[in-house]
Amino acid sequence: MKYTYTEKKDTRSGFGDAMTELGAKNPDIVALTADVTGSVKLSEFAKRYPERFFNVGIQEANMVGMAAGFTIEGKIPFASTFAEFISGRVYDQVRQAVAYSEKNVKLCASHSGLTVGEDGATHQALEDLGMMKMLPGMVVINPCDYNQTKAATFAIADYEGPVYLRFGRPKVPNFTPANQKFEIGKAVLLNEGKDVSIFATGHLVWPAIEAMEKLEKEGITVDLINIHTIKPLDEEAVLNSARKTGAVVTAEEHNRLGGMGESIAGLLAAQLPTPQEFVAVNDVFGESGTGEELMKKYGLDAEGIYKAVKKVLAKK
Repeated sequence: MKYTYTEKKDTRSGFGDAMTELGAKNPDIVALTADVTGSVKLSEFAKRYPERFFNVGIQEANMVGMAAGFTIEGKIPFASTFAEFISGRVYDQVRQAVAYSEKNVKLCASHSGLTVGEDGATHQALEDLGMMKMLPGMVVINPCDYNQTKAATFAIADYEGPVYLRFGRPKVPNFTPANQKFEIGKAVLLNEGKDVSIFATGHLVWPAIEAMEKLEKEGITVDLINIHTIKPLDEEAVLNSARKTGAVVTAEEHNRLGGMGESIAGLLAAQLPTPQEFVAVNDVFGESGTGEELMKKYGLDAEGIYKAVKKVLAKK
């Protein structure tokens, strides 16, 4: 299947635009942020619904506690800041006040991964998916483009329970349908093939499409699957594809340890041992540079995925 896009848009804007629409539809929607209103695209929500918007300042732990408290009164709080801050800085509050307490809080994380770019290693969350997926009851979602992020934001508003939604700053190809139905825990098959399975998530989905097109010119057919929900993982989709192809590549903007690839590796090890290659950051911190430069340097691009496929095919 040939994929095209007409524009590039940042996934954080998908979140912000969805929040503005949700604010009009549901008076129980509450938005909180920690001094980064513009960065997480909540300015329009704040303008239209000031009584339901709370900028708590640089107090991320307080923000998470407030969000948990709002749920007791039946509100649906969306707490948003940079991924590094809402995961690493306040993990104790997330664990105790949200996950352990089973609160209906939506933790919405922008500026994730290497594509934060020039902000450097301190701001580049490469561990957040792993940290969040280890929390019992926490749903973990990492959509691939503007449209899917917007659809995911609508979906988690209707879901009862804690959610970690990850998105980012760079403008990336917007290619999924505008009117899509987002199903939590249901992977999306983008292309059918029989030689290799590529499971990609977030910003790595479009590079996976580019790698697929290059491989298909060489006669290698690709089963390409968008794993937008890291937890709960669509085990059926993973197993069906791996059983068909006998070779797996996972691609994510995250540390190799604890990410989507490790979840898939664990599933395959238990039920269907299959050769696998990982496209991910290999247990190191990031550094300062443009997002594009860093993704290329760390091998998180179409060429990195292409090379991983060639490597795993040699193991079949």
